[in-house]
Amino acid sequence: MVAADANGNKPSPLVALLAGGIAGGVEAASTYPFEFAKTRVQLYGNEGIRNPFAVVAKVAREEGVRALYKGCSTMIFGSIGKDAVRFVMFDSIRSFFEDPETHRLGTAQSIASGMLAGVAASTVVVTPTERIKTALIDDARTSRRFRSPWHCVQLLYAEQGWRGALYSGYVTTTLKQVGTTGFRLGSYSAIKDWERSKGFAVDGPVASFANGAVAGTITTLATQPFDTVKTKAQQAKKTGTMDSVRAIMKEDGVRGFWRGTVMRLGRTVMAGGILFTANEQATKMLKIMLGQ
Repeated sequence: MVAADANGNKPSPLVALLAGGIAGGVEAASTYPFEFAKTRVQLYGNEGIRNPFAVVAKVAREEGVRALYKGCSTMIFGSIGKDAVRFVMFDSIRSFFEDPETHRLGTAQSIASGMLAGVAASTVVVTPTERIKTALIDDARTSRRFRSPWHCVQLLYAEQGWRGALYSGYVTTTLKQVGTTGFRLGSYSAIKDWERSKGFAVDGPVASFANGAVAGTITTLATQPFDTVKTKAQQAKKTGTMDSVRAIMKEDGVRGFWRGTVMRLGRTVMAGGILFTANEQATKMLKIMLGQ
């Protein structure tokens, strides 16, 4: 999401789409081992290990470094599509709410714009790619039936139909995306607007990274329960949302809904900084290349 610059100039939809896609791909490839570790912990508890580096080291030692990137291609594809959709949608939606003179939004308006963008992203891209990524990670530790993401889709479709193959966990994924996009984009936009109103420079890579990291921290703590239930519901075998909730309660009680928080926080803080920095730098580059 790139708000208007100091002169009130906003990127075109094409630039927003391309920059969002580039940022999503860079962010996913850079932080995937943390995503893998988080998913493993949410599915199996990973024998009580809470340190994300310890989980990564254990998997690399026992299953090989390559195992840490199981499902990564699906994650990258999904992140490119997800961030392209939500950045474009957010910029389009916020244009209806922002002040025409200052090009700024209130905090509530920023969060609402982000939430609406999250619903669109979940429906179009996020739920299908998250479902396949989680099934691949689960399968790599259990039956090892899936030879590739496409083979995974084919087998799940044969067993569960399109809804089960691609949209298992849709409700919790959408709730997570609504919260994640709302809090991340909304808080990031609000932070930048506040800094700009105080005269701070907000367009450099350092400021973008710091603001993105803060927004990522807020996002993780607020939406972790949705993420945990979503992961449980998207394992390789067919599992309903309420079955997942009951399983988590039985295994760890209420605290179980925050299983994997450390892993996700480690990834999200870095991802938030990388995502917004990459997006803003890509936007500047693309505007120059396209003569805008």
